[in-house]
Amino acid sequence: MVIGAYVESLKLRVGSFIGMAAVLGYLATVPATPSLTALGLLFLTTVLAAGGAGALNHFLDRDLDALMPRTARRPIPSGRVRGWRVVALGVGLVAAGVGLALWRLHPLVGLHVFLGAFTYVVVYTIWLKRRTWLNVVIGGLAGSFAVMAGGSLARPELCLPPVLFAAVLFFWSPSHFWSLAIAYKQDYAGARIPMLPAVKGEAQTARSILLNTVGLLASSLLPGALGILGWAYVLIGPALGGSLLLVRNLQLVAHPSDRRLAFANFHASNLFLLLLFLGVVADLVLRRL
Repeated sequence: MVIGAYVESLKLRVGSFIGMAAVLGYLATVPATPSLTALGLLFLTTVLAAGGAGALNHFLDRDLDALMPRTARRPIPSGRVRGWRVVALGVGLVAAGVGLALWRLHPLVGLHVFLGAFTYVVVYTIWLKRRTWLNVVIGGLAGSFAVMAGGSLARPELCLPPVLFAAVLFFWSPSHFWSLAIAYKQDYAGARIPMLPAVKGEAQTARSILLNTVGLLASSLLPGALGILGWAYVLIGPALGGSLLLVRNLQLVAHPSDRRLAFANFHASNLFLLLLFLGVVADLVLRRL
């Protein structure tokens, strides 16, 4: 179906993680009882903008997608939709997300939502993706801006909790995407996309993932160490989620060419972010009992 192809172009799975990152920033920062209305609008604005950015990414990467078996059946390279319509959809959704944030939430929320979409489309897709293996490192700022958007809604000022969790999302992105890049190394190499495994090899990438995960866990422990969040957060997020991710990382270091372990690392990074989110929610609930 044509409608399904347009929905596919939005990368809503990625957009949902971006929306969850914004909610994480809000819940970790809010000083009082969270507003469910504000949470819903925050999630909607970030998903709209992220979906629009995803559509623009599909258009800009259409030539690369056609070269890789994993992406050749995406809506534009497969001919299921026209590129200009995807562009119109993407621009419209980014504008809708930013506009809704400015209208119903706060100007700082709108600014951070815009910066997240700008980082993904312009900084990552246009500038970095085809040029350097640092693409997903710097491109990870898109998730960091989502966290800052949530923090700005809770407290429209520069404060520590959203900054800490923005750092967490910054460290999370390389561990997440480099794992996927190992699994699809041949695709990226064939399309001449300088993902780290295609440039440096699987072994060095696996070691880089492990080193990056150490930074990820250190940054995720800071909210507990500084007394911003309590033991429920530490145990559910950094302790449980971090342990599972580290085990997968060490397995991949031992067998860096194993695609099954690369996928396991990819899914473990998703689980880590989910457990981190649940830890923040659990801490928020316990603090209000």
